[in-house]
Amino acid sequence: MDLNFPIEKNFRLMELQKKALNKLGIKTIEDLLYYFPVRYGDTSEKRNIDDLAVGGKAVIFGKISGLKISKGFKSKIAMAQAQIEDETGTIKAVWFHQPYIAKMIHEGAFVRADGKVSERRGELYLSNPKIETIAKLPIGVGDSLFGEDDETHSLYPVYPESRGITSNWFYHAIQKIFSSGIIDTLEDSIPDYILDKYNLPSLKTALIWIHTPQKQDHALSARKRFAFEEVFFIQLQKKKDKILWNKNPSYVIEKTAKDIEKFVERFPFKATEAQNNAIDQIMNDFRSGHAMARLLEGDVGSGKTAVAAATAFAIVTSKPKGQTFGNLQVAYMAPTEILAKQHFESFIEYFTYLNINIGLITGKECRKFPSKVNPKTWTKISKPQLLKWVANGEIPILIGTHALISKSVKFKHLAYSIIDEQHRFGTTQRQKITRKEGLNPHLLSMTATPIPRTLALTVFGDLDLTLLDQMPSGRKPIITEIVLPNERENTYTKIKEKLVEGRQVYVICPRIDEPDLEKESAIIAKSVKEEAERLKRDIFQNYEIGILHSKMLQGEKEDIMNDFKAGKIQILVATSVVEVGVNVPNATVIIIEGAERFGLAQLHQLRGRVIRSNHQAYCYIFAESKTEKTMQRLKAFKNSSNGFELAEFDLKLRGPGELSGNKQWGISDIGMEAIKNIKMVEAARNEAERLLKEDETLKKYPLINEKLLQRKSAEIHFE
Repeated sequence: MDLNFPIEKNFRLMELQKKALNKLGIKTIEDLLYYFPVRYGDTSEKRNIDDLAVGGKAVIFGKISGLKISKGFKSKIAMAQAQIEDETGTIKAVWFHQPYIAKMIHEGAFVRADGKVSERRGELYLSNPKIETIAKLPIGVGDSLFGEDDETHSLYPVYPESRGITSNWFYHAIQKIFSSGIIDTLEDSIPDYILDKYNLPSLKTALIWIHTPQKQDHALSARKRFAFEEVFFIQLQKKKDKILWNKNPSYVIEKTAKDIEKFVERFPFKATEAQNNAIDQIMNDFRSGHAMARLLEGDVGSGKTAVAAATAFAIVTSKPKGQTFGNLQVAYMAPTEILAKQHFESFIEYFTYLNINIGLITGKECRKFPSKVNPKTWTKISKPQLLKWVANGEIPILIGTHALISKSVKFKHLAYSIIDEQHRFGTTQRQKITRKEGLNPHLLSMTATPIPRTLALTVFGDLDLTLLDQMPSGRKPIITEIVLPNERENTYTKIKEKLVEGRQVYVICPRIDEPDLEKESAIIAKSVKEEAERLKRDIFQNYEIGILHSKMLQGEKEDIMNDFKAGKIQILVATSVVEVGVNVPNATVIIIEGAERFGLAQLHQLRGRVIRSNHQAYCYIFAESKTEKTMQRLKAFKNSSNGFELAEFDLKLRGPGELSGNKQWGISDIGMEAIKNIKMVEAARNEAERLLKEDETLKKYPLINEKLLQRKSAEIHFE
């Protein structure tokens, strides 16, 4: 058996199993070995059905029957029902809002059910129990589901499954790998002194403990090791990238503080202290002689674009070295055409008085400001003409989408690259806008996504971090209200009053289409299309309602957003795809349906859509669930206006596996566990720095270099 061998070479697989493994991304023996359980069940917690009492939680094992989908007599709530039977009795199980459960499990299957014991009309039942099929029933308390008679493990691993592949299959497959002796040949890429220093198990021990722990401490210790390992290697890569980046010579910009102050004084608002500090930090980087690499993180509406404009001013009013004519150039990349055009308009306002040429390039069109016909506005020009002017330096500022990094776009003196909402771009795209012949441009990445400090320390280890944690004066705090089902009508009345005043409304829904109840994994939540129809039919008959979602063509989305900005649409029903950063000052109300389904950081970003003016803004969070955990989260959201605080709170309360957007960071679920632990992140960071200080090329550690090369080739995006 070889780690790089395809799984089919060592395991007999049915076609359904092959598809399931492929869907889970498991192709080789190594993939299988590193496919970790998400949790562990314990047969010692087993209860007999005739011992159950109302109000408690219980784990039972039994045979399932009578699976069916039904609806509540009065509530009309869709649900799944079944009977679970063991040798002592039978109990009913009910899954409210989850009718697909009845399609997931086969009649007569053996199951493990874990849930709350409730009572209705004198009859006990399990309410929304977690349920999973098992290979066989344990004979008695403490017996292993998987082991033979002479084995005493009561813990059993539960893996993320797919149709055709169960935790039972994973368990036996891993045992086959273990018995082959292959793990005895594995070399540990983490140096022994680090393992000893932090009391981490060796690679072989950790693999055994994570798949077949004899006690919970073993499982926790193994997960700690793999979590540390992942963050350690991310830190190593980021620190290496930072060392290489700092060796890049760049343009030295010698603008004085007074020069910048004169530009900032023209802002239509008074710059915050945080904005001034950010500008100072960037200007210090400009004077350093090596290429800046900085992340500017700030809430929606905190003024990141203004900071970008002020620092761009310093660049475009500077001459290339050794010249008394011409300008250095700025490239500003945005993720969508709508945002690129918005930034183009903003920069025209900032730079009009300087008579500086500003260009726009997207996949559809090119523009230039000022127009020769009317110097107060822009004009459309051909792409070849724009590219010619950029290449000869006549256009100092070029704003655009991905089109900005195409091979045909060549700058004469590119000194500053700005990336807006940089998490929407990959590493390769970031490199394309910063890797130029000769001097490297300074780099400013910007994001409105509030992320916990530990995550920032990890994924942005190659960037210096600047926070904008203040809002411009005059902005009124958004009034946020939690709206339960019985309070909807009153809330709609308040919103109608705002519409009468001429304001506009966002309505955010978790889904695009209505869920298909026949599908096993159907998520029961409000959909954009159905909600838009309902609102038009029953609530807001006199107003124009538009819809926006990710399945629409880019041109369709732009038309809808333009109509919304122009006031032709009063209510926009959308998924969370609502264009990040789009400025619609007149939209001052946002409804978020199924708010419990969003992370707090995501809710905060959505709420930020309506803080684009000095009008009073309102955010109504419509929640279906009333659980204690849900209400705790939503109350924290209501009472806090700080995105960074909310991101930290969400990480602690919801857990790393549920942190909004974790997939975009390129970190596994087990790696995200480390992100909850600031001490572990700092330890991994310190060890990475120590190793590179000792040996910048890591020649003494060939296994580490090999691992880093593997990570690079996997093309993981940390943005």
